[in-house]
Amino acid sequence: MDQTARRRRRNLIQNIAIALLSVSAVLLFAQLQLYNLGTSEDPLYLERLTGEGSPSRLREFPAPVRVVLTDSYGRYGSLGFTTNSDGFSALGLREALGSVQHLAPSATDAFRGALSGPSIYFDFLNPLPLQVLAELTGAEGTALEGNARCLLLAAGADGSVHLYVWDGADTVLTGTVASTALSIDSLTEAVSQSGMGSVSFAFEVVEIEPLYGKLFPLSILPTELPQLPVLSAASSISGTDWLLAAFGFNINTRERYAEADGTEVITEVEADRSLHIRPSGEITYRSGTDATLEISAQEEVPTAAEAVLGASILLEQLTEDRSGEARLYLESVSQGGDTTQLLFGYQIDGVPIRFSDGGHAAEITLSGTSVTRLTLRFRQYSTAGETSLLLPLRQTLAIAAEHPGTELSVGYADGGGDSVSASWLAD
Repeated sequence: MDQTARRRRRNLIQNIAIALLSVSAVLLFAQLQLYNLGTSEDPLYLERLTGEGSPSRLREFPAPVRVVLTDSYGRYGSLGFTTNSDGFSALGLREALGSVQHLAPSATDAFRGALSGPSIYFDFLNPLPLQVLAELTGAEGTALEGNARCLLLAAGADGSVHLYVWDGADTVLTGTVASTALSIDSLTEAVSQSGMGSVSFAFEVVEIEPLYGKLFPLSILPTELPQLPVLSAASSISGTDWLLAAFGFNINTRERYAEADGTEVITEVEADRSLHIRPSGEITYRSGTDATLEISAQEEVPTAAEAVLGASILLEQLTEDRSGEARLYLESVSQGGDTTQLLFGYQIDGVPIRFSDGGHAAEITLSGTSVTRLTLRFRQYSTAGETSLLLPLRQTLAIAAEHPGTELSVGYADGGGDSVSASWLAD
């Protein structure tokens, strides 16, 4: 009996051990399958990041723009406006960009002269391809080419509205807007309903104060200092596993270590990829020649507009709910061969946020449609309930005049602390 009992206990223990091993094998298999889903060689990570309901057009991404309206009584402007702001669509730029088919060379004197009559001036802060600007305003499929920073809709002596395009340097172009798209009556009506504060351009107040002649001529100078809130700021990375998953890395990889300064490094040697996550909230992703993260495009090399849209979607998903009240916006896009370089900044209600070290919020490099490098600073901004104290314009002017050609504007300067105030920016 004792031997029979011992045999039964031994068989029971063996059966339990076999069952446990079987369960472990199943769990291990399932785990490996899950990991494989996150490290597939197919370039599907962007699709997982975007998902349903993601923005699909550039006009869904607000771009900051300074606006100045001129009528027979004076000039009125806003230093905090975006392409998605209430009232922007009524200013007629989308209709004008969709109407003009050809631009002819003009001059800066003609551009400034057109500002003397009923007009609407748009400053997009940085030169951008006209096709990108058109899509940001909702005018898709424009035939216009070249770069533009400042655009002007002005009433012409011939009874038509004229579009002036200036790249911020030496090139000024102009074209006539079809009256069916935007008439002078419509332009005049849009100008008369501004509700904005009084402003001046630097070039037109030189007689009052010669020092204004030292500034960039189209610096927009408000009659009264704008009331802008102080921002609270913080790094917005909480946990890092979600970042690894977003970029297609195995969150349980053994190729993961911390450097002396606290930077977390994740590598994937076989695919020649790496992800650096710094304590400051900045990340850098690098990829080799194999396509692991891609944007959508019709051809092997995307158009500027396709590149901007794809990069904007990727960044929007990475920063979703992590940038507070701020949004990213395009600062520049340049292309050469199959390489595209894109730079982005943060803005809040149309007012740009600059980093004191001169860096950018995000930088993306594309090789064809593949993302080969991405740098992103995770920062979260929210209004703190206090009002920023700006230096009086005259004091600021005395300082800026020491550097001829300086453009004065209002924005935020983020030095990396937990509080960011609006101030005069000198570019």
